[in-house]
Amino acid sequence: MLEIDSVWNGHLRDYQLISSVLKSCAALSAISWGKTLHAGILRKGFLACNYVSKALLNMYAKCGALNDCTKLFGEIGNYGPDTVFWNILLSGFAGSQSPVHHAETLRLFNAMRASHQAKPSSVTAAIILPVCARIGDVNTGKGIHCYATKSGLATHTVVGNALVSMYAKCRLVDKDAYVAFSGIKEKDVVSWNAIIAGFSENKLKEGAFSLFNLMLRDQIKPNHATIASILPVCASMDKNAAYCLGKEIHCYALRHNEFFADASVCNALISFYSKVGYAEEAELLFRRMESKDLVSWNSLIAGYATNDDWSTSLKLFHELVAEIIWPDSVTLVTILPVCAQLKHLQLGREIHGYVLRHFCLYQDISVGNALVKFYAKCGKTEAAYYTFLMICRRDIISWNSMLDAFVEGRRDTQFIALLQWMFKEGIRPDYITILAILQFCSNVSELDKVKETHGYSIRCGLSSCDVEPTFENALLDAYAKCGEIEYAFKVFQTLSENRNLISFNSLISGYVSSGMVDDACMIFNRMHATDLTTWNLMIRAYAENDCNEQALDLFHQLQARRMKPDTVTIMGLLPVCTQIASLHLVRQCHGYVIRSCFEDMHMEAALLDVYAKCGGIGCAFKLFKSNPNKDLVMFTAMVSGYAMHGMGEDALKVFSCMHESNVKPDHVIITAVLSACSHSGLIDEGLKIFYSMEKLYGMKPTVEQYSCVVDLLARGGRINDAFSVVTGMPIEANANVWGTLLGACRMHHEVELGKFVADHLFQIEASNIGNYVVLSNLYAADAKWDEVMKVRKLMKIRDLKKPAGCSWIEVERINNLFVASDSCHPERSIIFTVLGVLDQHIKNPFKLSEQLGFSL
Repeated sequence: MLEIDSVWNGHLRDYQLISSVLKSCAALSAISWGKTLHAGILRKGFLACNYVSKALLNMYAKCGALNDCTKLFGEIGNYGPDTVFWNILLSGFAGSQSPVHHAETLRLFNAMRASHQAKPSSVTAAIILPVCARIGDVNTGKGIHCYATKSGLATHTVVGNALVSMYAKCRLVDKDAYVAFSGIKEKDVVSWNAIIAGFSENKLKEGAFSLFNLMLRDQIKPNHATIASILPVCASMDKNAAYCLGKEIHCYALRHNEFFADASVCNALISFYSKVGYAEEAELLFRRMESKDLVSWNSLIAGYATNDDWSTSLKLFHELVAEIIWPDSVTLVTILPVCAQLKHLQLGREIHGYVLRHFCLYQDISVGNALVKFYAKCGKTEAAYYTFLMICRRDIISWNSMLDAFVEGRRDTQFIALLQWMFKEGIRPDYITILAILQFCSNVSELDKVKETHGYSIRCGLSSCDVEPTFENALLDAYAKCGEIEYAFKVFQTLSENRNLISFNSLISGYVSSGMVDDACMIFNRMHATDLTTWNLMIRAYAENDCNEQALDLFHQLQARRMKPDTVTIMGLLPVCTQIASLHLVRQCHGYVIRSCFEDMHMEAALLDVYAKCGGIGCAFKLFKSNPNKDLVMFTAMVSGYAMHGMGEDALKVFSCMHESNVKPDHVIITAVLSACSHSGLIDEGLKIFYSMEKLYGMKPTVEQYSCVVDLLARGGRINDAFSVVTGMPIEANANVWGTLLGACRMHHEVELGKFVADHLFQIEASNIGNYVVLSNLYAADAKWDEVMKVRKLMKIRDLKKPAGCSWIEVERINNLFVASDSCHPERSIIFTVLGVLDQHIKNPFKLSEQLGFSL
């Protein structure tokens, strides 16, 4: 740059030279040089020259010194500012990112029109219209359009282009923007780019592609902006068609080398290939780029993330950092969800640290929101909340992200408190907020709140913004989960032709949870398309309602359709294995789990439990031993299995192993180990665990645990101690406790005590026929036949009938059912013969051993 002194000394009257120096100051943002030159201009009295004053005003405008710019404009007012002066002032304010300056731009524009000193020109319109688009002031934009039409400016290319862009950004693309576009006399490539981009950004993809074809027919040569606008349109089409069209555009760009000199074209192609599922081709193009920018890296990282290739996306991020390229907000917003998917908590925390060290990133709301979502998905709800509190200017996305985190983490109290805080802050809920509230209502089964939310959404006009009925499906699901099937069905009916797979699955889920199998089956049979979730729901419906054959038949149909069962399928089928006591079927399920490499602790615990219930306690223990990371559920399942098989000492060993593993017990496993002690006669061990519960684990005994202790003492013949425990309970004994004591009285022939217990029991549970049968058998064992008749008469008066006892066993994959007094089994003669031999063996084992030829 020339020295200031040389300007004055060598060319005192050369106004054009002074203007050129001021333009250089503007280009370099050298405001200090410009101000020095301004002082000289004032001393020499050159401000009256239009060349100099316009250049000086432009310098302040371009350097963002808007106060100086406004002050200078006021001084120039004495010389009568023309349209160019106004345009320079307006461009300075319009170029600012501050919303305050946007409003000031419109105020100055209105002042210009009111002054009648200068008429707005095409340049004025081109300056003001983008500001209208930025702040969504479509009314001012339409006013300018009217003025431009009356003054004949609307046909000017630059004004028409600005009008098209303004209407498109205000979502008035298909009518207003197109009308403005049609009114341009000489459309250039910018005109076509504006209308194509407008249609594309407003999701009118077909219109955008049609306009692109018209542009080519008019022999307008596309430029880099055209390519960048049309590629996202191609990506939204059918995958095969999209790929072909994208390839053609790629070939066109290759034939014109100037396109690849612009990184935006390569970046658009990388993004396109990623969106249509060809991330490898995107990377190939990326590697061939001579000059990559951060957008290139971001496009490729986002591409792999979009295609669920989290590892490659993360690898590219590390490569970016290794290149010493500083990530921006887009990079971080892309990579944080990847860290969440991979549960890479350490890297996420490092990124958080990087954000805190860079003020511009710390101030970025989108980065703060991404961090909240990251911590929430990693199960760190507290960290998510602290991050939320640190966001400087929270938007609706911030609130929604935190509400979602509390819903997912089942933090019900905190969710309500946050929602109330949000309302106090004057933040109006949007469609996403309503979805979070509905999920919360489903979690806590608050039907009234679901109805209240439904009503609010109707009053505020909040419904699904997409083609998919997301809101209606969430509402249907909430009603179904709260047990209001009638309302759920009404919502389902209102969907009419908009029902999708989620709608059907939500309704079926509601029917299944309510035990309405026939209704669920009716909806299932009406479905034209199903997914694995649908089949899992129906298998579960049949399994939970003892329809074992139907559940197995559905499972075989699922496999016949070449659908791969998942963990939910297997979990739904396991109750069937239990109900039919099929050890073979359990082994098949277990084999499938191993082949499919399913790693789910809850499923392994369920398998263990079913093995035990089907008699395969050895298989259950092998499964238990094979798991290196046993949790409380696994330990509970193994202890329960041993309890069921009367293997109390083994159950105690597992319980001891749990202590050594530093796994804290809960009430369920304590109940299971007490039951194991009860079935094995380990009285002292059971009482020791029971009386140390509060001291060792901080847990007060439950009614179920008192029932186990009563059974433990009663089975050991300590009836009086058992009675003392019942009468001394700090909580009221229920029917289960009294029933256990009554059974013990019958076993040990304690008739008087049994009668006393039965009187208490009949007051609590008068309709349980089992209690009457136990009391009747107690009297019969003591030959008190009058009392037996009284009990049977009471049963008759109360219309109580004992259901026939039944049992079943699987032999060679065939389930054999036995009902009391039934003689229809095809092998009944052999069965009865064996039973007779066993009966003799029980009555006289020595005589039977002599007959069979061996000694005991």
